[in-house]
Amino acid sequence: MTNSRELDRLVAEVRACRICADTPEKAPLPHRPRPVLQVSSEARLCICGQAPGTRVHQSGRPFTDPSGDRLRAWMGIGEDVFYDPGKLAIVPMGFCFPGLDAKGGDLPPRTECRKTWHDRVFAAMPQVELILVIGQYAQAYHLGKERQKSLTETVANWKRHFEGGAEGRPMVLPLPHPSWRNNAWLKRNPWFEIDLLPVLRREVARLT
Repeated sequence: MTNSRELDRLVAEVRACRICADTPEKAPLPHRPRPVLQVSSEARLCICGQAPGTRVHQSGRPFTDPSGDRLRAWMGIGEDVFYDPGKLAIVPMGFCFPGLDAKGGDLPPRTECRKTWHDRVFAAMPQVELILVIGQYAQAYHLGKERQKSLTETVANWKRHFEGGAEGRPMVLPLPHPSWRNNAWLKRNPWFEIDLLPVLRREVARLT
């Protein structure tokens, strides 16, 4: 069992990380690194998403944007619970805002984060019982070969991932990204709100 002091030391290392700026695998981060995460040795529920966007990069606080508003609505909780590290951990696949592509969209999460930090961070939180995996990058990391070919297939098979976890490992619940850009996806897949969201809210209430 990892104690809170060991986790605090690890978080301090993450927050001081400059790998993507000083020794990147490809092009360096186009701005000053500002790692964003929320962890504790008590939280039993963890959110693993993609990477901070421009608003989160400015605030230094995860999900301070419309996507966060929708995610909290999906979960049935307010900011008081969401930002309580004793109840909820937030570990994106990329800790820093990766920058924008030529079309103005967010670039993919930096792979340096996953390779350097993620195994250590999750090993330091053995008390986590459920991980909400948002988007394809988080699903690739947490589901591995069990992930389906598309995000829609993976989320549609949520019962298999939620109920079929290996003994001693956290349960996993795959979700689409709560971006408003996914409004069309939600309309095409009404089962998400009918079948999955009640289970999500039940588990969030149980674990927080």
